[in-house]
Amino acid sequence: MLTLTASIKALRPSNAKTPASGGQLALLYAAIAFFTVGTGGTRFTTMTMGADQFTKVEDQDVYFNWFFIVVYGAMAIGSTVVVYVEDSVSWGLGFGICLAVNALALLSLLLGVKYYRRPVPEGSPFTALVRVAVASFRKRKLALPPAASAAAAYYHGPSERAYQPPSSSFSCMNRAALIERGDVQEDGSIARPWSLCTVQEVEDPKTLIRIIPLWTSSIFIPLCIATQTSLSVLQSITMNRHLGRHFSIPAGSFLVSTMVATCLTLFILDRAIYPLSRRLTGRTPTPLQRVGIGQIFNIASMAASALVEHRRAAIVKQHSAVNQPDWIVPMSAFWLVLPNTLTGVGEAFHFPGQIAFFYQEFPKSLKSTATGMIAVILSIGFYMSTVVVAVVRRATSWLPDNVNSARLDNVYWMLAVMASINFAYYGLCVKLYKKDRDKLVVVDADTGY
Repeated sequence: MLTLTASIKALRPSNAKTPASGGQLALLYAAIAFFTVGTGGTRFTTMTMGADQFTKVEDQDVYFNWFFIVVYGAMAIGSTVVVYVEDSVSWGLGFGICLAVNALALLSLLLGVKYYRRPVPEGSPFTALVRVAVASFRKRKLALPPAASAAAAYYHGPSERAYQPPSSSFSCMNRAALIERGDVQEDGSIARPWSLCTVQEVEDPKTLIRIIPLWTSSIFIPLCIATQTSLSVLQSITMNRHLGRHFSIPAGSFLVSTMVATCLTLFILDRAIYPLSRRLTGRTPTPLQRVGIGQIFNIASMAASALVEHRRAAIVKQHSAVNQPDWIVPMSAFWLVLPNTLTGVGEAFHFPGQIAFFYQEFPKSLKSTATGMIAVILSIGFYMSTVVVAVVRRATSWLPDNVNSARLDNVYWMLAVMASINFAYYGLCVKLYKKDRDKLVVVDADTGY
């Protein structure tokens, strides 16, 4: 649809001064809506589908790394090659290239359909979560059994074998697995689904509750990235963007350095660092450790942005150009590549780490939802970035319309301090999660352990 609007004259205004008709706007908005739904339905669900093809955690980690390499590589190509085609040739050709690539991707997906491992559908996973809440509420007056006889008092499934009781945390939910008269049929199956759940079904919502604090600690990362992205574009507009005498790099193209840094870092980690760590120590950094390393690089990136901006602002003052918004600072915009690179390195650690953590720790029935959690984190973080910028503009004089009179360095230092506090919060969440995780009961459907 975007290709059609850019290629067919009747589907777009004849010139910049002519307002678009209702039909033209409707087609454009519909195209954007379809694009949004398609992105949400493919970018993150394909991660789950791909990870489901592997049984070993190590193989899944490698898959997530290469998934992000491909995604960031495609973003870099789109931000350079496709944008160049749209600027130099036509928007229709640029969108046409994207259309052709998507068609090839769909074809390759369909060609491999018969080779994919596809889990058998077992109904909505959210129904089990609601059943636990309803069953525990219905049995709220029941007393929990003593530890000595607890295992036999709880329902573990059709098998007659008794396993360990549910964990002691959030014990109010344990009542949902307590067996009462009439709850179980003669063959061992559940007679009243809304009054009885298995121990594993009780443990699943507990796992989600434990993950929530860690999930919230990750929201600040895209907040910093979004703010840095917006401000660095404003910085580059006022800086020397020439490469040689005749070529000027567009202000937005400096962000490609973040994508390139992410791709290169992921490649080095996957091909060199992680294999070396596995040979020397017998293991690789855990997903939580990778997220923590990513947060450290995020803090360093904010500090580097503050230092670069401090230098840019000092040059502006030296030339008495504070009140000249269109004045170009005699400082290379390539200085912005340093903080952008640190951001890219951080993304190479924390985004794949988050995906791996959510995929490995989420209940089995919610694996597809697990990878979608990163999309929610990104969305909330980017929206919160606009809130932070709005609050800073209202409460301080750091972000005026004139960038040369702004105090962007103060904004970056503020983000660095907030990111440091968030890192401490993340460390606390990890400590509490590991402490509770040791008490968690996970029952394998095949082995009973």
